[in-house]
Amino acid sequence: MRQFKYTAVDLQKKKFTGIFIAEDEKDLAVQLAKQNLFLVSASPYTGNTPSAFFTLGTGKVSHAELTTFCRQFAIMLNSGITLLDSLDVLKIQSYTSFFRSLLEMIAEDVRSGMMLSDALNKHKKVFPDFFRSMIRVGELSGNLELVLTSLADYYERDAALRRKTRGALAYPIMLFIMTIGIVLLMMLFVIPTFRENMALLDVPIEGLTKTVYDMSDFVLENWYLMLLFLMIVIGVIFLINRTPSGHFFFDKMKIKLPFIGRIKRDMIAARFARAFSVLIASGMDVVDAMENVSIILGNKYVEAKFKEATDKVRRGVNLTAAMEDCGFFPPILIQMVAIGERTNSLETVLARSCGFFDTQVETSLNSVTSKIQPAMLLFMGVIVVIMFIAIYSPMLSIMTNLSAPTAY
Repeated sequence: MRQFKYTAVDLQKKKFTGIFIAEDEKDLAVQLAKQNLFLVSASPYTGNTPSAFFTLGTGKVSHAELTTFCRQFAIMLNSGITLLDSLDVLKIQSYTSFFRSLLEMIAEDVRSGMMLSDALNKHKKVFPDFFRSMIRVGELSGNLELVLTSLADYYERDAALRRKTRGALAYPIMLFIMTIGIVLLMMLFVIPTFRENMALLDVPIEGLTKTVYDMSDFVLENWYLMLLFLMIVIGVIFLINRTPSGHFFFDKMKIKLPFIGRIKRDMIAARFARAFSVLIASGMDVVDAMENVSIILGNKYVEAKFKEATDKVRRGVNLTAAMEDCGFFPPILIQMVAIGERTNSLETVLARSCGFFDTQVETSLNSVTSKIQPAMLLFMGVIVVIMFIAIYSPMLSIMTNLSAPTAY
């Protein structure tokens, strides 16, 4: 016996789709005919996640699609539409073909009697752990529409935070790339041309000019080795980052570094406050909420430290002390948690403080970029001045000699 996904019509030409167990398509047609349905098409049904080829190999649903899905799903449930009817409407919306295929399979699993969270768990590599955990909490608490609304708000604000971070760091990165580009342009094209002209004039090359010329010669002769070395370094870093210990090390460096570390810590605080308040408000206890929120912190080192804090809370330590021992949460967040614990309103305090932590991230970004940008401009200026002096000092020497009076 095999499972078939079928499309059939009744005597009134109304279309029906579903999954049915039969020996083959002929047996399927016979079984459907007993229900006054006439088979139109059928295909074997495996229940496996569809091919991720058209997701550029990521095999993931984007946060933008999840946000839209959660928002539309919540609106339909609040309007009194059943969960299954909502899924039937959502699966024909303007999502990617990959996501529509997923929703169609999830709808069929729910139609067969499976819980929505169980249907989602069949595609663990596609849907984030935090998303699936929240759907499970919503189903168990009977507040699925509220959870979906909270998820949509969370993903929208998290995406906005990521955009601000990328936007703030784009200019310093562009300046660095421009500086490298200017140096390579001078070394590979400008300096060799000037050197040929100076050789024709038989001008002595010494000092800074000779040093820059020697550097240009080295780059011209070994550019392919330098490029190969750079590719090897990048490849080694990439491979190390793919290992658990290497990934842990780089994530730890992201937290400890002077400038980047501050931004990362503030981002983690903002993400923790928003996600933790959503979990607690959905009816999850503190320990379970801590276990689930560690998934979305986005840093292996932070996750490891936070799991230690979770174990401490499980053994009876209060949340404030456990978080303080982590060593990376901002003091203001720990104070907020302490107030929430004392007043028994942890989810309310954290939910209201989310905006503050978002502002803290922006402040940190502005502070870091305001220091990096002048430093990068100064560095670029120094490089350009050095190149200018090195190139034009022989020409100035010639002009000085020509203008000097000739002794008879």
